[in-house]
Order: sequence, then C-alpha cells, then structure tokens
Amino acid sequence: MKIISCNGNLELSKSVAKYLNTDLCKAEIKKFSDQEVWVEILENVRGEDCFIIQPTSFPTNDNLMELLVTIDACRRGSAKQITAVIPYYGYARQDRKSGPRTPITAKLVARMLETAGVDRVLTIDLHANQIQGFFEVPTDNLFAIPILIKDIKSNLDTSLPLCLVSPDIGGVARARAFAKHLNADLAIIDKRRPKANVSKVMNVIGDVKGKQCILVDDMADSAGTLCGAAKALIENGAVSVSAYVSHGVFSGPAMERISDSVLKEVVSTDSIQMTEKARNNKKIRHVSIAPLLAEAMTRIKENRSISELFNVK
Repeated sequence: MKIISCNGNLELSKSVAKYLNTDLCKAEIKKFSDQEVWVEILENVRGEDCFIIQPTSFPTNDNLMELLVTIDACRRGSAKQITAVIPYYGYARQDRKSGPRTPITAKLVARMLETAGVDRVLTIDLHANQIQGFFEVPTDNLFAIPILIKDIKSNLDTSLPLCLVSPDIGGVARARAFAKHLNADLAIIDKRRPKANVSKVMNVIGDVKGKQCILVDDMADSAGTLCGAAKALIENGAVSVSAYVSHGVFSGPAMERISDSVLKEVVSTDSIQMTEKARNNKKIRHVSIAPLLAEAMTRIKENRSISELFNVK
C-alpha cells in the first residue's frame, strides 16, 4: 500500500499513516510561477495499491487539480489500483439542476476523476447520497456518525434531557439516526433559504424546552444556519445548544458568527484542515476521522467488508 498526500490536508494524511504504522509515500507536489500544478512521485508505485488523500475543500479548484494530476501521475507510473480518498467532496451541493441553465457539477467532478484514471473513490458523508451514482467506479461513502456519537456521549450532561435537532427538513434522517442511537428526542428547524448561504429560521417543530439540544448537519459553511437555529432553540426554551457537523468548511463570516452566537460549541471532524482562525476559536473543536479512513483503506486493500465500520457502539 502506498499512501500519497496532496496539500489539502497533510495533517490528516500523517495521522492516517501513523495509525497504519507506515510512512507517507515520497512525492513532490508544487506549482509553477503561473500556478500550474506539477507532481512527481518519488517512489516506485508499479503494481502498488495507491491511496491518494485529498479533500477538495478551499481552495477548491487548486485542491481538485492537485488530485487529478496526482491520479494521472500514479496511472502513468503503472499503479495497480488508484483510490482517491476524498474526506470532503467539493461541489457536492451542485448535485442537481436548480434552474433552467445550471450545471450538475458534482457529476462533472466524478467524470473528471474517472478520466484521470481513478479506480475507486472513498469519501465521508456526501452532501447527497445519490452522488455515489454519478461514478462508474466503486464508491464508498463512509459515515462519521459513530465517531460523533462517541464524542457526544463522552461530553453529555446526564442531568438534562437530550434533544437532537435537524437544522432543516432535508437533514431529518440524519438527526433521527443520531436520536435513535442516543435514545433522545427529535426536533426540526423549519427554515427558508432565499439564496445560497442565506437562511431564515421560521419555526421550531418539537418540544425543546428545558433540554440540551444538539444540532447535527453534514457541514458548516458560513454557519448562518447553525447560528440562526441555535438562537431559535434558546428562544424556545432550550437550556444549551451545541452543533456537530461532519465537515467544518467555515467560510466567510463563519468564525465571527460562531463566536457571537449562543452556541456552546461546534464540533466537526478533521476532514478539512483546520485554519489558524479555527484553532484560535474557543467554540470550535475537532475530532479525528483518521482511524476510520485507515480502517477503510485497509479493508479495501484486503478486499474485506467496509459496512462493518458503520456500526455504532
């Protein structure tokens, strides 16, 4: 097994390699002065199973291009199998036509990866599960829920009733899954989104009075939805509000919004490399998905079941 890390999340790649008791494959990934991406694999990969770790988060286009060029480098180096390990799949929100002349970019990215020469894709908590169908190669969509639930249990105030909250109608299935495993109540935020990255809370469906509430979502981008939902929950009698998300994008005014909000804390996985602002924000905390990725990569290498990793203990 050869583990190759692009520049998108080197910390996560090192953690995966450490968990597997191995070293990252030596590779040089840099840019020319005009920002062209250049890649050279500095070890022999002929006949090897290559796992390329790269989230396509900000800067999205640069990270995506790095991944594509690295896949091509491995293919031309005669790698036996190339697996793109994409902890965060960028462009996933563009999974359907939202207007008469709009693209389905999530599908376009899938085609680009296949054209580059990828044999398999491994990702975590896709924004929409149907994106797996955009690929003609095997695609494994892991779930961060076992890791997040373990963290919730270890930080839970057992003296207060617990309520899991979906920040919108589309996330009800996710919140229900959390609530089931935690034996907790369920509530839903009814909101409207007049345009991208803008949301307006309309109503709270469910009883949250006197309860500790945990918002669960697949990502926190500008954090407007989470902060608005937290405010609505407190106004409806919630004792405290925390948020658990699979991907901490934290773009634009997210840091300021979280700092100024009534949120107790926002917990995300390290699928996206933490920025300096995030490190310095006392309300933001990360849990690692390195063990989950490492186990999945091992099972792919050994042709073993991956679905067993979804079990919540």
